[in-house]
Amino acid sequence: MYYPKELEALINYYAKLPGIGEKSAERLAIATMEFNEEEINEFSETLKNAKKNLGRCAICGHLTSDEICPICSEETRNHNLICVVEDFRNVFAFEKSGKFKGTYHVLNGLISPIDDIGPDDINLSTLINRIDKLENPEIILALKPTIEGEATTMYIKKILEGKNVTISRLAYGIPIGAEIDYLDNITIEKALEDRKKISE
Repeated sequence: MYYPKELEALINYYAKLPGIGEKSAERLAIATMEFNEEEINEFSETLKNAKKNLGRCAICGHLTSDEICPICSEETRNHNLICVVEDFRNVFAFEKSGKFKGTYHVLNGLISPIDDIGPDDINLSTLINRIDKLENPEIILALKPTIEGEATTMYIKKILEGKNVTISRLAYGIPIGAEIDYLDNITIEKALEDRKKISE
């Protein structure tokens, strides 16, 4: 199909978003073109501000516009309970459930030798630093049940051996291969309640 080159460029950018096919990208691009000039300017500024101002929390690696994210800054949280997740989308999923009152640690990836991603390529060193400063901490490994998730789980368990830390993992009620950020609140709540201890 022929598109004006400007519209085609916009469609191509929308198509880069996860879960957006060609038809959806076309609809989004055309809908964007229906914005008035003020809305287009606000949309553009919103994108630029998000890219410019959002970064990683110095403690947990979650997405934030401050040096320390609001979750790590919240005094009512149980800071001895850390839920380890693959990326910030998982944090949003747990927070929507409203049932988890601990903190998080975002790895920003999983160990994957086939993709040449090793332990030094993900956010593990700061996790060790956090654990060393805590008293009797518990780590909940909330990683997807894939080869990469299992490899990362086993590596974390190994490097924490000998430390005074309880390690648990989400129950296998989560479907194999499921993305945590797409799970419903009930599934997340049950997985948290049924987590199994794998080390002390």
